[in-house]
Amino acid sequence: MMVKHEWKVLTRGMLADAEAQKDWLESARESGAVALIDKHENWTSFDCVAKLRNLTRIKRVGHAGTLDPLATGLLVVCFGKATKGVASFQDANKTYDVVVKLGAGTQSDDRAGEETTRGEGEEEVRDGEQITEALKSFLGTQIQVPPRFSAIRHGRRRQYDMARAGVEFADRPRVVDIESIDSIHISWPFVSFTLTCSTGTYVRSVARDLGDKLGCGGYVWSLRRTRSGDFYVDDAVCVEDVVLFVERTAA
Repeated sequence: MMVKHEWKVLTRGMLADAEAQKDWLESARESGAVALIDKHENWTSFDCVAKLRNLTRIKRVGHAGTLDPLATGLLVVCFGKATKGVASFQDANKTYDVVVKLGAGTQSDDRAGEETTRGEGEEEVRDGEQITEALKSFLGTQIQVPPRFSAIRHGRRRQYDMARAGVEFADRPRVVDIESIDSIHISWPFVSFTLTCSTGTYVRSVARDLGDKLGCGGYVWSLRRTRSGDFYVDDAVCVEDVVLFVERTAA
């Protein structure tokens, strides 16, 4: 999905060009701009937005698609007037490099949660062809149940807060589309692959459902977003890069 926009985009190629950096910062403050950020593990998407908001002193800053704290990779961040384009950027298909661990599950469907050993049927699912066939069955349009620990709102409360507090709530299934699953590699208990999907797709749910389909449990071990629409993580900068050039510009 190609998103037409009028805003300057901060990319890795601008890091060696002080004038380009200054021009981008001025645009971000006056007419709006976009930054491609390579998010680190253990940072929340909000952490990145808050850091960049304080750093640039721009009040309106938002991201176009949440990444879980343990996930890394491309976060499209909009500044100033460019925040009006967040929805269109967010609607773009996204690509992830995924590693799933089979043979167990967690409450959070990733390694942030405590592992629960499943055991039953483990020996029977080590066949690579069976695992690949099960994974490929997720291609196309389907109804997906989000992880219980997710940012979905129930009134004023986030679902992950309700799950932590032991509050009961109804699942909110959604229609998602998985466009492709490629580069599958299996080394038990890990399965790695590249997945391209529609906005709103939870990769953690794919891992959980794959484990359920195989009867052994599964959860996301690692997750990296490599593409969002026409933007790629190879062109992204780290928050630390932005810190350096904003400090240089202010000096």
